[in-house]
Amino acid sequence: MADNGDDDSQYRIKEGDYVVLKRGDIYKAMQIQPRKKVIFEKQWFFLDNAVGQLYSTTFEIVSGGNLQPQKHKDAESASDAKEAGTDNRNIVDDGKSQKLTRDDIETLKEQGLKGQEIIQQLVENSSTFRVKTEYAQDKYIKKKKKKYESTVTILKPSCRILAMMYHGREPGKICHLRYDTLAQMLTLANIHAGSKVLVFETCAGLVLGAVMERMGGYGSVIQMYPGGGPVRAGVESFGFPAHFHDMLHEFPICHVNALLAGTLDTTAKDANADEKLSDMAAEEEQNQPGPKQQGSPDEQSMETSTGDDSGQDQEKREKEKRKEAKAQEKKVKLEEKRRKLAAAAALLEGRNADGLVIASRFHPCPVLMGLLKFLSPSRPFVVFSQYKEPLIECYTKLKEHGGAVNLRLTDTWLRHYQVLPNRTHPLLLMSGGGGYVLSGTTIAMDRSKPAGSQRAEEPAPKRLKLTDTEG
Repeated sequence: MADNGDDDSQYRIKEGDYVVLKRGDIYKAMQIQPRKKVIFEKQWFFLDNAVGQLYSTTFEIVSGGNLQPQKHKDAESASDAKEAGTDNRNIVDDGKSQKLTRDDIETLKEQGLKGQEIIQQLVENSSTFRVKTEYAQDKYIKKKKKKYESTVTILKPSCRILAMMYHGREPGKICHLRYDTLAQMLTLANIHAGSKVLVFETCAGLVLGAVMERMGGYGSVIQMYPGGGPVRAGVESFGFPAHFHDMLHEFPICHVNALLAGTLDTTAKDANADEKLSDMAAEEEQNQPGPKQQGSPDEQSMETSTGDDSGQDQEKREKEKRKEAKAQEKKVKLEEKRRKLAAAAALLEGRNADGLVIASRFHPCPVLMGLLKFLSPSRPFVVFSQYKEPLIECYTKLKEHGGAVNLRLTDTWLRHYQVLPNRTHPLLLMSGGGGYVLSGTTIAMDRSKPAGSQRAEEPAPKRLKLTDTEG
C-alpha cells in the first residue's frame, strides 16, 4: 500500500512544484507558491487550491480568484435541444442577430453566472443560431466557450509541452526550434540512460532539459556554454528532482582549445580570480558610506568620549567580521566552481563521449569541428540551425576533413489536421518550417594517410593477364 501511495504522489500537485498552465492553445510555466497572485490570459487567480489535486485537472476560476475542480457533464444544455438548418446561405452577418449587448453580458457576469450559463443565454438570444447548420452551431459554441468560460488546466511539465509553449509564445528565444524537430534530434543523437552527452545550445535550456529528461537521471551531460555562464531557465521549468542535477556538468566553450592542447590550468586561473575577488571585497568595504560626522576637527575631538571610542571599536569589529564572512563566502563559491570545472574537464579529457547535440544562434561550423574530437568512434552527432546555409558549410567541411559518415541534411515537415466527423481537413494556419538538422556518425581516422588524398582512396589497378603463346 505504501508503494501505491508513493506512486500516486508523483501524479499530484505539490507546493513548490513547477507546472504548466493551459487554456486552449496557450501555455505558461510557473511554480506553485502559497498566496501568489497569478495572471494568465487576462485573469488573475491563486493556485493554493490546486495543491493535492491530480495533474491534468481542469479548474474553474470562481470569485476571489480561487480554483475549484470542474465538474464533468454528460451533455451540455446548449447543444442538447438543437434545431439545425440545412445550409448557411441565407444568414447575413449584420451584427443584429444577437439581442444581448455588451452591458447585458457584463451584468450577467456581475450576477455570478458561470461561463456555461452565459453561453446558454447567448444561444437563446441569437436569432440565427437555430438556422445554422449543426457544424456551424458547434463552432459557435466552441468560440463562445473560449471567450467566456473561466477555466485553466494544470499540466505536469514535459519536453513536448514546454517545446510547444516556447514555440507558441517566444519562438525566437529557442531559435524557432519546433517540437517535432526536437524529437528528431533526440532520436538521431541516440539519447538514452547511462550515456555521456555533450550539449551546446542557446535555446533557453530547452534542449538541455529535453536531453536530461530522456536520460532519466542516469549518465552524464556536459553543457558547453558560451559567455559568462550557463542559461538554466528552461531546465528549471522541467522541475527535475535533485538527483537529476548531479549528472549535469558545465564547461565553458572558450576553454575547449586549451583542453585539446593540454594547456588548461584551472588552478592558476582561479588563483588570480581569488586575488581579484579579495581586492573587490576590500574595495567594496572602502566605498561603503560611514557614519556622517559634523563640525570641525577641534569640535569633534572635544566631543569624543570613552563611550564613543568603544562604539567605534565595536562598529569596526563588526565591519571586519562582515568583510571576513563575505570573503569566505566568495572563496567557497570559487572553490565549488573550480571543483565543477575540474570534474567537467576530467570527463572531457577521456574523449569518449557518446553523443553531441548542437542548437545555437552561433555559427555551428567551428563549434562542431572542435567538439567532434571529444566523441568516440561510431557515435552520433546532431546539429540544428534555423537556416540551411550554415549546415551546408558544416557538411562540406566534414566531407573535406573526414572522420564522419552517413551525413544527412534534412528538413522536418509537420502538418496539423482537424479530425471531426465529415469535416477532416488540414488546418488553415500552421508552422511553415521547423528548421534544418545535420546528422552523422563519427569514425576512427587513419592519421598515417592524408584525409583529402584521392590517390589513397583509389583501388589498385588490375594486373594485365598474360596469354600463353606457342612458339
